[in-house]
Amino acid sequence: MKTLARLRVFCKTDHGASLVELALVVPIMLLLFAGAVDFGRWFYVSLQVTNAAHAGAEYGSLNPSDTAGISAAARASAPNVNLSTPTVSWGCECSDGTSYSANCSPAPVCSAGSSRGSNVVHRVQVTTSAVYKTWMPWLVIPASFTIPETATMRGN
Repeated sequence: MKTLARLRVFCKTDHGASLVELALVVPIMLLLFAGAVDFGRWFYVSLQVTNAAHAGAEYGSLNPSDTAGISAAARASAPNVNLSTPTVSWGCECSDGTSYSANCSPAPVCSAGSSRGSNVVHRVQVTTSAVYKTWMPWLVIPASFTIPETATMRGN
């Protein structure tokens, strides 16, 4: 009889409610924390890939035909990320952006009536990418995917 009385008292009070709530909330909070960490890692890799493309393009604007130097500048900008080999393309275009020639041969013919002048300028395009692998498997996100970035810069 005493056991039944204790059970009734236990059912009428909320002594175990906090423990049950904690047991329900902790897995959800851990999942949110893991998602935030994974998103932060993806964001970091994405920024590094973007910075690498911009660093390569910046170097290429000063040295447009030095593709090895452009690739090295891109890789040096993102030392903590496993970048794939940067793709570099360079050429010449009119300063008003109307005509483009790969590797500047032959040089583009620019219109004389251009509002920004008819100078030929170098253009470098650098594409970098890295494969991102998620920290844990998610239902709607693939386990690994490629983060690409392209930067274009004009030189003199």
